[in-house]
Amino acid sequence: MPINRIAVGTPGEASHPDAIKAAFAEFFSMLIFVFAGEGSGMAYNKLTNHGSSTPAGLIAASLSHAFALFVAVSVGANISGGHVNPAVTFGTFIGGNITLLRGILYWIAQLLGSVVACLLLKFATGGLETPAFSLSSDVSAWNALVFEIVMTFGLVYTVYATAVDPKKGDLGVIAPIAIGFIVGANILAGGAFDGASMNPAVSFGPAVVSGIWTNHWVYWLGPLIGASIAAVVYDNIFIGDGTHEPLSTSDF
Repeated sequence: MPINRIAVGTPGEASHPDAIKAAFAEFFSMLIFVFAGEGSGMAYNKLTNHGSSTPAGLIAASLSHAFALFVAVSVGANISGGHVNPAVTFGTFIGGNITLLRGILYWIAQLLGSVVACLLLKFATGGLETPAFSLSSDVSAWNALVFEIVMTFGLVYTVYATAVDPKKGDLGVIAPIAIGFIVGANILAGGAFDGASMNPAVSFGPAVVSGIWTNHWVYWLGPLIGASIAAVVYDNIFIGDGTHEPLSTSDF
């Protein structure tokens, strides 16, 4: 992957109207996603009186996150690209599809959206705990790290195949569905082990509001590594030099 595809951007980009609109789109998409996803977990805890996890609860979490992400990506796609995930933003930066400065703007918006969603949930539920992501008792941090790397690889690989690849054609129409599906499927695979975050912002909001940071680094390092590998693999093998669409000069 030629290093010249990676762009830093210009200081004025952070104040450009299009960049600000895109950041707001990421904020609201993340708020929608986290409110529904985290809220479904809080509803399950209320209904079961914080009972032990069950297969039904895992399926409910998978469906709620898949549906919410499908909507969140769809509503932001035409404005910001519908990243709704710092790992996706990082992966697109590695592939030269977004500048560093715009990526940082997205990260700030995504993290704020997650925190605000969790604060709203805490207020709306009368002070119920917003559960932070945690590892199962028989899962080590390194086990969870591998889970997060592999699951996020699958997610960002899907993003590249359905939304980033210039050869995607009509496949881009179903990108939000495919992205929602892979997240839902990964939750079924990894949810019982480490919660299956795949998204640093989704882990960040509950951690801030609950004050629980145990093993939080796993939910950043794993997704960022997985996203980087997916970007490098897909960009080099399937996009290549001949079909790569460079960043618009307006993005620098």
